Amino acid sequence: MTIAVGDRLPDVTLVKATAEGPEQVQSADYFKGKTVALFSVPGAFTPTCSAKHLPGFVEKAGELKDKGVDEIVGTAVNDAFVMGAWNQAAGSQDITMLADGNGDFAEAVGLTMDGSGFGMGKRGQRYSMLVEDGVVKQLNVEAPGDFKVSSADHMLSQLS
Repeated sequence: MTIAVGDRLPDVTLVKATAEGPEQVQSADYFKGKTVALFSVPGAFTPTCSAKHLPGFVEKAGELKDKGVDEIVGTAVNDAFVMGAWNQAAGSQDITMLADGNGDFAEAVGLTMDGSGFGMGKRGQRYSMLVEDGVVKQLNVEAPGDFKVSSADHMLSQLS
């Protein structure tokens, strides 16, 4: 079952990429008491993810925060080392990377995809969501191969 607007995020373990190394966090605790712009990509360093998705959130970070977003979080079914390296290479200090190495979060929110045809196995779909105090307020899931509704620009239009 796919998560929907009004649902509370499931409580699973994610791994935060930090300068000191991987740090396990529980999603229920992590999203509690703040407004988070969360975006998910099929994989770090993949073409659309690196050329459009992450750069859009980097570029629009200030505007998102001006509209009440406390934190911007990127996630993918990758390990924390890859997510940290991706943020170092193409991201910014305005983005927090939460690795979903085993795909537990993607599975729990019902937003997985099969990337086996590309040698990627089970991954998370491309989407964005606005989360307030652990509850989904906006959910923007892309059609396969698309990049429209999960962008930072689209999320900004929802906050206006």
